[in-house]
Amino acid sequence: MTVAAGKHVSLEYTLRLSEKDVLESNVGREPLTYTQGQGQIIPGLEKALEGMAVGESKHVTVQPADAYGQVNPEAMREVKKELIPPDAQKVGAQLQAKGQDGRMRYPRVTEVKQNTVVLDFNHPLAGKILHFDVKVLDIKAGEAQKEK
Repeated sequence: MTVAAGKHVSLEYTLRLSEKDVLESNVGREPLTYTQGQGQIIPGLEKALEGMAVGESKHVTVQPADAYGQVNPEAMREVKKELIPPDAQKVGAQLQAKGQDGRMRYPRVTEVKQNTVVLDFNHPLAGKILHFDVKVLDIKAGEAQKEK
């Protein structure tokens, strides 16, 4: 059995931003489980996993367009300082806010000015090339995806 649309896939991975710096890894821990073709993982990784078999390993490089996109300058917002909790008024602070659509957002503080704070609503990995080392641990049958 190989990774194909509708299959439930378990894998281990290590994510790096360069060939050296490990950003995240689940090796030796709970596997990542997802359904192929459902958009539950980034498109570039999902595409690279297609056709792999249990026990197979691969190094995958995913460009920003197939991951979290390019940095969008329009996702930067300057807000009044009094709208930000005092302990979060520092560069790098991660905030939590509910958007107008009701979805949670997690902007980062990128600049603190005299009267305002600049927030970045881009995904933290936007604009980054991602390097994955993946190993398929298990594949289980699932319902085949119907054409839309």
